[in-house]
Amino acid sequence: MTITTAKKLSNSVLATYADLLCDWLATQEDEMIQCLQELVDTDSNSYDKEGVDAAGRLMASWLEADGIECRWHKSASSGDVLEARIGSGFDKKDSQPAIFLMGHRDTVFPKGTVTTRGFTRDGMTAFGPGVADMKSGLVLNCFVLRGLQYLLNHSDIDALPHPVVGLFTGDEEIGSPEGRHVIQHMVKGAKAVFNAEPGRISGNVVSARKGGASFEIIVKGKAAHSGVNHADGASAIGGLALIITELHALTDYETGVTTNVGLINGGMSSNTVAAEAKAKLDLRYITKEQMVDAMDAIQAIVDMPRLQGVTASVRLISAFHPFELNMSSELLAHYQVQAESLGFSVEGEFTGGCSDAGFTSSMGVPTLCGTGPVGAKMHTEGELCLLDTFVPRTQAVAKSILLLP
Repeated sequence: MTITTAKKLSNSVLATYADLLCDWLATQEDEMIQCLQELVDTDSNSYDKEGVDAAGRLMASWLEADGIECRWHKSASSGDVLEARIGSGFDKKDSQPAIFLMGHRDTVFPKGTVTTRGFTRDGMTAFGPGVADMKSGLVLNCFVLRGLQYLLNHSDIDALPHPVVGLFTGDEEIGSPEGRHVIQHMVKGAKAVFNAEPGRISGNVVSARKGGASFEIIVKGKAAHSGVNHADGASAIGGLALIITELHALTDYETGVTTNVGLINGGMSSNTVAAEAKAKLDLRYITKEQMVDAMDAIQAIVDMPRLQGVTASVRLISAFHPFELNMSSELLAHYQVQAESLGFSVEGEFTGGCSDAGFTSSMGVPTLCGTGPVGAKMHTEGELCLLDTFVPRTQAVAKSILLLP
């Protein structure tokens, strides 16, 4: 096996290369927007594997056209994971830990959305399904990779200080049931991770996120005619109602733990005692300790007998680890320096939404999220991306990678 090594370059030399890289990226705005339109106009709902993979093939075509090696990690039902590498081949062992550019190709929008509501723009604001979350971030990451490849092809730099890997999954919007395993395997021991979820409307990046888990609660009772033999029945809906009340009581705004039963169904008719009822529960937390404690509390609530003849069970559907700042504060500070050098300021911002950044930060890898172009109104028909943030935020990630100590 060949071992790839990089010659140690001085900070001043790397700064010169970073300027060359940023100059090239400054000429790419029109192509960035064209790529964004193509990607937005490719349907890629989380459950549409064909569409998610089509979006991946489109990205791979851009990268491979510049000589960037790509390969696929197959998934059974979700979109396959696309991996792209700069600075080392797939058959080589790296002498330095890699820097990862991450993102997800799936969106929440149903298949067919782009036929009635595709990519549009009003000046330097773009609209469309997934335009912010997170197809603009995918394009940004692709241009960081392409820019680094341009640097290798058009300067006398012989190797990057660290290998750079693009890792683009296909199931983040549904909890990364398959993509998480590739992430956790690939990113172990990495130098840093930049996850290009949309930048906040404030212009900030995301330095911490809540974790979240989704559960299904199934309650079994006994059917009976509610007028003829009501006493013979055992209401699953009645049992579920009692459980929901206790689950919602776990919410504590001071600690940041919240629970929400947002979907329920059950019963057959109003004059039948319900034999079964189901609910979907969303749990959010700030720390891993809160996650463990809340999950234990949920299990205890569901297991507690309440009504004679009624039983309940709970199933974990998916879970994101919280993205805690911890050792990522130095990476945030480094990114802020590069942003300042490009003429804009950012702060680290906390958000209650989950992302794959939680997996990498929980492994001890310095991680920064929300490094994509600025967006707003995610998961709605009004979702938008501010196109004038494309170039500077691409430059900031590229400089952060090249100049990372």
